[in-house]
Amino acid sequence: MRTLIALLLLLLRVGPAAAHGGEPHAELDWTIDPWIVTPILITAVLHGAGTLRLWQRRKRFSARLIASVGLFWLGVAVMVIALVSPLHELGEHIFTVHMIEHELVMIVAAPLLALARPVGLLLWGLPKKARHQVAAAIRHRAARVAWGVVSLPLVATLLHGLAIWVWHAPTLFDASVTDVLLHRLQHLSFFLTGLLFWWAITWRCDYGTAAWHLFVTMIHTGVLGALITLAPNVIFPDQTRYSDQWGLTPLEDQQMAGLIMWVPGGVIYAAAALCSVATWILSSSQGGKRADRFHTV
Repeated sequence: MRTLIALLLLLLRVGPAAAHGGEPHAELDWTIDPWIVTPILITAVLHGAGTLRLWQRRKRFSARLIASVGLFWLGVAVMVIALVSPLHELGEHIFTVHMIEHELVMIVAAPLLALARPVGLLLWGLPKKARHQVAAAIRHRAARVAWGVVSLPLVATLLHGLAIWVWHAPTLFDASVTDVLLHRLQHLSFFLTGLLFWWAITWRCDYGTAAWHLFVTMIHTGVLGALITLAPNVIFPDQTRYSDQWGLTPLEDQQMAGLIMWVPGGVIYAAAALCSVATWILSSSQGGKRADRFHTV
């Protein structure tokens, strides 16, 4: 509770942007990076076209399909907020906001998109010939074997954890702040491994195993967040170099960023784990119906 109160008080101290010499910062703009905007836009267009084409064929959608569409667009909206909206530019100046951006990508957008399972509608958005070609490639034995390996829950959890720990090495994290290519690779690896992780525990796990993977992820990300929070000195100097312009000392900014990973991030993983355990118990009490996995892959 003290930690949460301290976090809220520090957030309230973040005042209007002030540039070097005390002059106000220019208004924060949307980040129109073609390497980020283009994939989001193409995916959104394909999904919209696929939804429209399927509607024209069926004239009605099941509740599951409606939920899938809604989850997809929520996930896209979160991605836009995290990577395109002024939040992204603010994250270039404040470590705390940068951490919020990463958490939005990994533990909000990624699970929403994994739950949506949008591949079918994306395929429907392609021209007929391209759709058949992509579908054939997906069904190819090599592709199925590769996907079967990387989407194993243990492999997905390890890959996601590795991406989180490697990119939060101080030298590499600071380098990603000043190098555009590294920054793109950082976001891409966080998103792809996050999507893989949530997909694996949602569609390839029984409920009990899913809870275990969520618990392990909560523990190791909490440890990393605690290490960042409790570090006695600034270990991310490049990321925190503008902190004082926003009413924070570099060390306070670093501590707040660590708290974001440690507390809110941990709460989300814990809540998902508890939901999995509750569903596992409920399914077991009903004679094991649907207790083996969420969906047959």
